[in-house]
Amino acid sequence: MNDCILGLDSGGSKTLLAIANRQGQVLKLETANGLDPIANNDWQAQLSALLQSAAELPLVAAVLGLPLHGELSECSIVQHDIAQQSLRCPVTVENDVRIAFDGAFIGTSAGVLILAGTGSMAWASRNDPGAQQVRVGGWGDVFGDEGSAYWIGAQALVVASRSLDGRDTQHRLTNALLNHLRLAPEQLAGWVYGLTNRRASIAALALQVSAWADAGDSAAITILDAAAGHLAEHISAAWRAIGQQGSPSWSYAGGVFANPSITARVAGHLGTAPRTPRLPPIGGALWRAAHNAGWNPDNSWIEHLSSSLRSTLALPSTSPFPT
Repeated sequence: MNDCILGLDSGGSKTLLAIANRQGQVLKLETANGLDPIANNDWQAQLSALLQSAAELPLVAAVLGLPLHGELSECSIVQHDIAQQSLRCPVTVENDVRIAFDGAFIGTSAGVLILAGTGSMAWASRNDPGAQQVRVGGWGDVFGDEGSAYWIGAQALVVASRSLDGRDTQHRLTNALLNHLRLAPEQLAGWVYGLTNRRASIAALALQVSAWADAGDSAAITILDAAAGHLAEHISAAWRAIGQQGSPSWSYAGGVFANPSITARVAGHLGTAPRTPRLPPIGGALWRAAHNAGWNPDNSWIEHLSSSLRSTLALPSTSPFPT
């Protein structure tokens, strides 16, 4: 095998590790559990094992996008140390939202990337060499994570608990939730507090809330409208933080945006449509690694990588890379 690069993108629910060659062809793709240090007690061993599985390849550069990097200092040091110890090539460790920004805004000017997966965060930059990088949100579920999959799932639980108490009358969503979980009303609290990975399991409910909203459930629609409003607030605050005025240039990543209605709702709040992300987050990591390797990843390389990722990830040709 000739020289290759490694990219890794991890969030609260899943991890993607990809190997690509100088032509932008994806040679290998692995999927693993999310490496969120708050939700996964085994994240250090799992990260080390993932990287060591690729350590014997002729890697010339690696870029890792990891949750909480640059946010919690002790965690960031450990992440960096594991990367350095596991790989022999030059390795860069970034926040997972930063590599999502890179993928979405390659070759463009100022912008805001809003990520809504298990958690939520906006990343903004003027996108010039040496430009300031700004984060908004990303405080985690204790503080809010508003608009994230976790937040959406948690709001469904709030509605259900209020309805079961008689403090609300949203019986349609409550019954749908209990049926989905195959629980009796008196079992709901036990299910929540017995979860091994509470954050990821509650976030997984967002997919159902989205489906119930599409089916016309008023409570689910209200939850998604509120989520979109929170995400739009993130974008607006980040746009202002980099000194920009007027309508923001924004793009998106994360599983919440798998439902096009979320994108439309956020656009409605902002009064402007998003830019389609040029590459998904894992593509942002690979592009940065290619750049660090001195490969000059030009437009042709980016288009080849985009096509290869669509094929490898089994995405339709029209997919805007919401994963």
